[in-house]
Amino acid sequence: MADVYLISGFLGAGKTTLIQKLLSETLAGRRVALIENDFGEISVDAALLKTGGVEVREINSGCICCSLYGDFVRAIGELISRWQPEVILIEPSGVAKLSDVAKACADPALTQQMRLRAKIVVADVRRCRVYLHNFGEFYADQIDHADTIVLSRCGEYAEQAEAVKLLAARNSAARIFSRPWDELSAAEILDGSAPAAEQAEAAPEKPASVGPAHSPGHEAHSHEHGHSHAHSHAHSHAAADVFTSLTLRTDRVFSEQELRDGFERLDGLSGAVLRAK
Repeated sequence: MADVYLISGFLGAGKTTLIQKLLSETLAGRRVALIENDFGEISVDAALLKTGGVEVREINSGCICCSLYGDFVRAIGELISRWQPEVILIEPSGVAKLSDVAKACADPALTQQMRLRAKIVVADVRRCRVYLHNFGEFYADQIDHADTIVLSRCGEYAEQAEAVKLLAARNSAARIFSRPWDELSAAEILDGSAPAAEQAEAAPEKPASVGPAHSPGHEAHSHEHGHSHAHSHAHSHAAADVFTSLTLRTDRVFSEQELRDGFERLDGLSGAVLRAK
């Protein structure tokens, strides 16, 4: 029976980097399969993760928790029957609801072949509060349903302590790792318990309210991935109702500054540019 780990997190949080760490450390030498789901048309991360010994399946142009549910269940079933992996890593789209992905993993067609071992969420210390406010329906769902939260960019930004308290207030049952990743082992993330010192940082505070979106200029964007924007809705909805993706094909080679300038011009024209690759 294959062990399954969900590696979730909002756009640009660092999910792919964490998966690379897991593959190079604890999972090195094991028979590992990866299901890579991207909200956009093309998965850039899948190409980065196609390393020796890892079978990668891509499911693009939607979220496995809603429009691609059937594709997701079939992909896992085919992976298990054809490749018989020991471990399956699933990286949902950054705008997927973790609760829905976990429900998909509980599909009767899969539970006799795999067991869900952990729901791991990567959270950027810089953007926890603003993402809870701007994209609460999606971001809060990821935080609330995680059993392990790994903070990214720890030690680099002053927002770290605030992020730990904020996330612990939303999900007191989750293990929260707040050390720089070079001080954190993959084994701890997959199997261990967060040290008491890290949990001590998480003194409860009042949970952040989930509110409507700020204007695009309210630090709600990062020029790092997918071309997405948000609208305020009072009802539950799918990612496709809130975010859009744009793929541009060109033979031209751009400098880093040209790309930055281009994204800054685009930002705010039709919502915030959350992620670009």
